[in-house]
Amino acid sequence: MTDGADRRIQAARTVIAHVAGHLQADLSVRLWDGQVLPLGPGARSDIQIVISGPAVIRRLLLKPGLMTLFELFATGGLAIEGGSPLEAADRWDHGRAVHLARRVDKWLMARQALPFLLRRDRAERAPAAFDDTGREGIGAEQAGRRDQDFIRFHYDVSNDFYALFLDPGLTYSSAYFTRPDATLEQAQAEKLDRICRKLRLAPGQTLLDVGCGWGGLACWAAQKYGVEVHGVTLSQAQLDHGRARVSALGLEHLVTLELKDYREIDPAVTYDAISQVEMFEHVGLANHERHFAEMHRLLKPGGLYFHQASVRRGGRGPIRPTPTTRVITRFIFPGGELDTIGMTVTNLGRSGFETLDVENLREHFELTLREWSHRLYLARDQARDLVGDARTRLWLIYFTLFAKGFERGSVLVYQTVARRRRPGSSGLPLDRRSLHS
Repeated sequence: MTDGADRRIQAARTVIAHVAGHLQADLSVRLWDGQVLPLGPGARSDIQIVISGPAVIRRLLLKPGLMTLFELFATGGLAIEGGSPLEAADRWDHGRAVHLARRVDKWLMARQALPFLLRRDRAERAPAAFDDTGREGIGAEQAGRRDQDFIRFHYDVSNDFYALFLDPGLTYSSAYFTRPDATLEQAQAEKLDRICRKLRLAPGQTLLDVGCGWGGLACWAAQKYGVEVHGVTLSQAQLDHGRARVSALGLEHLVTLELKDYREIDPAVTYDAISQVEMFEHVGLANHERHFAEMHRLLKPGGLYFHQASVRRGGRGPIRPTPTTRVITRFIFPGGELDTIGMTVTNLGRSGFETLDVENLREHFELTLREWSHRLYLARDQARDLVGDARTRLWLIYFTLFAKGFERGSVLVYQTVARRRRPGSSGLPLDRRSLHS
């Protein structure tokens, strides 16, 4: 080993020891020379973060942050062995990790960076497929966005890929767990049925499912409640699967699925009820007012609108991108932006709706993400064959990031039921439990 290599190994050991003192984690780091270093007092080595080479340390020292971590995991510069990324993240306090960059000794880090700066190795790069794809138009008005491109980036990956971790109905939204040991399949069936009950669906009614995905809710509502469903999506892969499912179930007389932007639905057509299940995150903050105006236009007077969406915590001042949202919009959900539940309810009221019910599903989404992570990790070899190493790693990290976010309450998800205003009674029984039974 050369003197330069010796100095970089020693610098890496110093950096990791310093980080370990702040992180207090129960897992280890393995350097490129095979040394295993604990990330906290008494830390186990059964799960290890593997550093492929000195260039990884250099990049982290020069540009610390979540974006760099995602790039390094995407390219394999960093890897986790012995467990899934979520299992690794469960070995440290997420609050400590979030504030780590502010707590470390900046001068110590700068001194230890010198051996890596004086001898530069070729730095790893994120795959071109993930470089800034879909960033243009984020936060823009509708005319400046490429919503169909954004949707295809995330959903037109491979139906077989999503089938590796979703339930058989390919329901890609938070499930509803009536008990902690419920299966994902049971929890997703419960969620679909609760949506139908909250919308008070009945035979002969019409339902518009905005962002219908693979057709799970559309088929459930038609089969179980006898309603006529019109579903729209911007994903061709989802549409093809959904139509095949409708045909296999013999529901063509009740369910129609289209590749269409909901803003382009015939203005002469109105519906008894509308459902939107976690499509809203793709709309963009600047287009929220337009979204609710369209929901109002498409509903009959007195019609019910179901709105399920992930949101960020409320706070003072305007909504600004966070390190987490920047990473997610670059790598996972181009065009995606989260509002707050306060904004949702305010916009509904401004757009002619009366909000009837708001329910927080934060713990439900954490359980859902944990199950998705577990299933994808077990099927990671198949996933790599379908979508490649980088995307498989990114999806596992994405599930981890949001599972921990929902666990801490930094991200929330709500089901909101609103009625298009009309004079007189809302028509609902006085007992709030009627919305859930």
